[in-house]
Amino acid sequence: MKRLLLAGACVVVGAARPAGGADDWPLWGGRPDRNAVSSEKGLPERWDPAKDVLWAADLGTETFSNPVVAGGRVFIGTNNGKPRDPAVGGDRGILMCFAAADGKFLWQAVHDKLPTGSAEDWPKIGICSTPGVAGDRVYYVSNRVELVCADVEGFADGENDGPFRDEARTGPADADFVWILDMRKELGVSPLHAAASSPLVVGDLVFVVTGQGVDEERRVVRNPAAPSFVAVDRRTGKVVWQDASPGDRIFSGQWGSPALGIVEGRPQVAFPGGDGWLYAFEPETGRLIWKFNGRAHEKTKPDGKPETQNNFVATPVYAGHRVLIAVGDNPENGDSPGCLRAIDARGRGDVTGTHELWRLAGAEFGCSISNAAVHEGLVYAAELGGFLSAVELETGKRLWRHDLLATVWGSPVVADGKVYLRTEDGTVVVFRAGREAKVLATNTLPGLLNGTVTPSGGRLYIAGQKQLYAVGRR
Repeated sequence: MKRLLLAGACVVVGAARPAGGADDWPLWGGRPDRNAVSSEKGLPERWDPAKDVLWAADLGTETFSNPVVAGGRVFIGTNNGKPRDPAVGGDRGILMCFAAADGKFLWQAVHDKLPTGSAEDWPKIGICSTPGVAGDRVYYVSNRVELVCADVEGFADGENDGPFRDEARTGPADADFVWILDMRKELGVSPLHAAASSPLVVGDLVFVVTGQGVDEERRVVRNPAAPSFVAVDRRTGKVVWQDASPGDRIFSGQWGSPALGIVEGRPQVAFPGGDGWLYAFEPETGRLIWKFNGRAHEKTKPDGKPETQNNFVATPVYAGHRVLIAVGDNPENGDSPGCLRAIDARGRGDVTGTHELWRLAGAEFGCSISNAAVHEGLVYAAELGGFLSAVELETGKRLWRHDLLATVWGSPVVADGKVYLRTEDGTVVVFRAGREAKVLATNTLPGLLNGTVTPSGGRLYIAGQKQLYAVGRR
């Protein structure tokens, strides 16, 4: 099964965090810059699964989305393996909403599977997009390659918000769709196996990687003119600008997410391209600021085609004028070569040969689909092969590298003086943040596989394949 890159945001431009509660974690990475660092205190270091779980809520049977928390609600994508509504059976994509306080199920959005099957909508993986919440709206990419805007209250408020009036289900436990942009039908996007990008909301715009990919059988891009990156009016769902820069050079699929940076006082939004290039645009206009070839260190064949299929799967992370991003690949292809890069985001045009600040590559850093986290001058970065490293942000000097003895799909999160990282063997390893490697605890919960922890309100929200857990203070 292609479990893919599923390990893997209302903000005022320039703000460090989206608007909302002080303890909210309303989008992938927690912040528009996608730097997963929290100011939370009193988070658990270790726990007993039999005693310290505050609540556990049923999901589907396979879950590759990560939970986000905003306004007292938790949102997460999953499948329909354990139907909440007996009338809604079969394989579907599901977005669920729970009460953060006690895990009470509030409502769900239901999306039918695409008729093209595994080519564009792999069976049983459900909605893989980690949603983003802005005010009273939640945004996500459905399994049908739709950018969806829904009311955070669902139909519980008894009102049908927005212009959308075609909901098949309008009970109090159903989603209230405000608008839906069908990127497959309206923009010609054709994903490989899944669309999984996590939306980023900046001012009045929503940014997303569309999921455009190659044809499953022919391995060529079916519609090179279809956009890979879009900016959409968050109130209406209308496309403001689009960009198809990767064109026919996409290697496989595009499952990454965009990030916002404020560089020398000016905003830019970076998109990881399926051609191995990182692109940064002016958020309002879509005008290209700079681009960087993430495969520049690789040898190329005489025909100019890349020698390996390494690509961007991770989300770029901004730290001041720097962008941190790892090079990786579909983990189904194994632990292939990778690279961790620090790029100076102050450039213009093609900055490949001029604005790389440092990199770890070859034997120093393997394939990675994880986002980096930057805190107090240190970069924490995980490798698919099962290593976590701490690297100096300024110099690229590695201070330590810890072998977790398990594959890593999730991303490190820094909070309360600790670094939390999940592994594929079902553990949450807790490190002391700092210049020396120190494991504080190794924790388990039933049914964990891949993913990233979400800190909010003194708790950790952790998604297993079949259940969502809240661990921490009551």
